[in-house]
Amino acid sequence: MTGLNQLLFFFSALGAFNGFILSLYFAIHAKKKIFTNYFLSLLLLVLSIRIIKSVFLYFNPGLSNIFIQIGLSACVLIGPFLFLYLKSYTEDKKPNWTRHVIPSMAIVTVLGILYPYVEYRPVWSRWIIKAIYFQWFIYLILSLKCLQPIIQKIKGKESLAKIDIWLLSIYLGVALIWLSYMTAAYTSYIVGALSFTFILYVIILLLIFRNSNGTTFFQEKEKYKNKEIDQSTLDIIEQKLSIIIEKELFLNPNFTLEEAAKELKVTKHILSQYVNEILGKSFSNLINEYRIEKAKRLLETEKNYTIESLGYDSGFNSKSTFFTTFKKITGLTPAAYQKSYSK
Repeated sequence: MTGLNQLLFFFSALGAFNGFILSLYFAIHAKKKIFTNYFLSLLLLVLSIRIIKSVFLYFNPGLSNIFIQIGLSACVLIGPFLFLYLKSYTEDKKPNWTRHVIPSMAIVTVLGILYPYVEYRPVWSRWIIKAIYFQWFIYLILSLKCLQPIIQKIKGKESLAKIDIWLLSIYLGVALIWLSYMTAAYTSYIVGALSFTFILYVIILLLIFRNSNGTTFFQEKEKYKNKEIDQSTLDIIEQKLSIIIEKELFLNPNFTLEEAAKELKVTKHILSQYVNEILGKSFSNLINEYRIEKAKRLLETEKNYTIESLGYDSGFNSKSTFFTTFKKITGLTPAAYQKSYSK
């Protein structure tokens, strides 16, 4: 093995080994033993199994076919565990993991028994592996829907909380690994393993930041320093702000700061400064608070509609955004709030 190959082997194998260690950390030594930690632990475990198979096959083409089959089979659980991990942050109840995990494990086990890799290598290369990667891709799409609240923050140019950056990094990391394997024929088979090593250390770095003090990863600069709003303007905005509530302009899921400023007949910059400095929140958070108040009234009075439909009627454009925002502001899920009010 040449010096370059030794270096490649070291970094790629180190990532897989540390993946196992990090998986163990989330399963056993995490500070909060919440259910989501186990999904993340299992996600890292199956990724590590897949990566270690790639590493040893790349440097040892004569690797046992059984080991290759195990490594490839682990891919079928990467998508489900990613989806379940992200879903657990937006669902008002624990996600039904058996629906996603058991069928995937059953199918790949049956295929492994009927068409073992050692005897049906062409079948695996031509059909089974492609099906596994397609299933992985489908779960990447499903998982992206769980990140809609974060995507909305990015579109609204809001600062992201620690958990937002953490979840986004996990998703992008898994997506990059999938892309690395899908394009391996045009690059190198070892790229996926090296990508995992890089991503893993980014995750470790983010984990350190996540456990540090502060509410966000990145602190915003003081946008409006030395630009105070005069008292007369403050009074005018305070009086006019109620127009948004009276006309229920917030029911438009695409209601923007620019539209609000136009309605209130003030400049976009002044309104943004007022909301940030005087009210101490972002414009998006302010509008979401109006929407949650509307949702609370609907939950208290409407009994013949689904909670999801009430979320849309309150101005939210997705179920996940509604559930996440409602719990963040009230401390309860919509279902729990409705239940407590009806007692």
